[in-house]
Amino acid sequence: MPSAAARLADIAPFHVVELLSRARQLEAEGRDIIHMEVGEPDFPTPEPIAAAAVDAIKQGKTLYTQALGLPVLREAIAAFYRTRYGVAVPAARIAVTAGASGALNLAFACLADPGREWLLADPGYPCNRHILRAYEGVARALPVGPESNFQPTPAQVASAWNANTAGLLVASPANPTGTLLAAGAIAALADTVRARGGHFLVDEIYHGLTYEDDAPTACAAGEDIWVINSFSKYFQMTGWRLGWMVIPEPFVRDVEKLAQNLVLCPSTPAQHAALAAFAPATIALLEERRAEFRRRRDFLAPALEQIGFRVTARPEGAFYLYCDCSALSGNSFTLARDLLENAGVAATPGIDFGANAPERHIRFAYTTRVERLAEAVDRLARYFGGQG
Repeated sequence: MPSAAARLADIAPFHVVELLSRARQLEAEGRDIIHMEVGEPDFPTPEPIAAAAVDAIKQGKTLYTQALGLPVLREAIAAFYRTRYGVAVPAARIAVTAGASGALNLAFACLADPGREWLLADPGYPCNRHILRAYEGVARALPVGPESNFQPTPAQVASAWNANTAGLLVASPANPTGTLLAAGAIAALADTVRARGGHFLVDEIYHGLTYEDDAPTACAAGEDIWVINSFSKYFQMTGWRLGWMVIPEPFVRDVEKLAQNLVLCPSTPAQHAALAAFAPATIALLEERRAEFRRRRDFLAPALEQIGFRVTARPEGAFYLYCDCSALSGNSFTLARDLLENAGVAATPGIDFGANAPERHIRFAYTTRVERLAEAVDRLARYFGGQG
């Protein structure tokens, strides 16, 4: 048999998905598993969004849309930037995409040249570097840690930049750490990249899920910045596979051509559903759920630290705690497997997020109700108590 493309050798499996598969198998065998591994809100999609989808389907609104999405949805997203952030983003620069992953595919299909390097934070969301590799780009890791709140700094970017560097991708709030970039930090990174003639991409898919201050959007730092967002996390539409991207104006036509050829258009029923995402009643419900996520964070972080985990990143957003587990285990992958098999608690090992001390770190998602989190804490305490 002929072999697969050489790039496949550089694309690792997503270990958390494989852990989830094992967790589902254990559940099928009758085990009770507390899921703290996958970055998916446990709340159902808000009813106004679901109702809008049903209405659209009943009205036969299921045909292809424009490649960049329904004009009315692009206008609604532009209005959201005005009301939430006070930033003017023309609807013409907004592309509706098949999830944030679809947006990143289009961005790298547009920008990545074979062999050119892109700077990405380590730890970071693994699919970013793998999508880049699929388009023949090269991910170059920027090791980040507690000293910079697990975010790249302008000095670090400037030091790492070379003649073969094409751009920088950051995330705020970040996965797996939940850390934020302040408006000044975003602007400073943009200036650093801009001065070197590079592309700057900012992943904002956890916007809305912050617990002290709202995250500033990179759209305020310049019209040459690519900004990726999603209906999955704050709007709780994970399986609907819908996101969006704010594109620098010179590249809009290029992205449109790619979308026409690669995906044709995003899901039509999902787009009609998303029109209800910005309604005041929907936002009010989402804000209640945001408060519940904060309650979960505030319960879980000190509880894990009492067991022996160290929360070394300030979890300002998203719904993750990225913990140093080195006082409890020398191998986070083995630990995650043992916690699943022996304690019935599913968590994500650091190996999924890069090469920056992955064996020392494990990620817990607080995407289940507080009562279940408390049960997970009890199970972890008993597990480690039995180890001593």
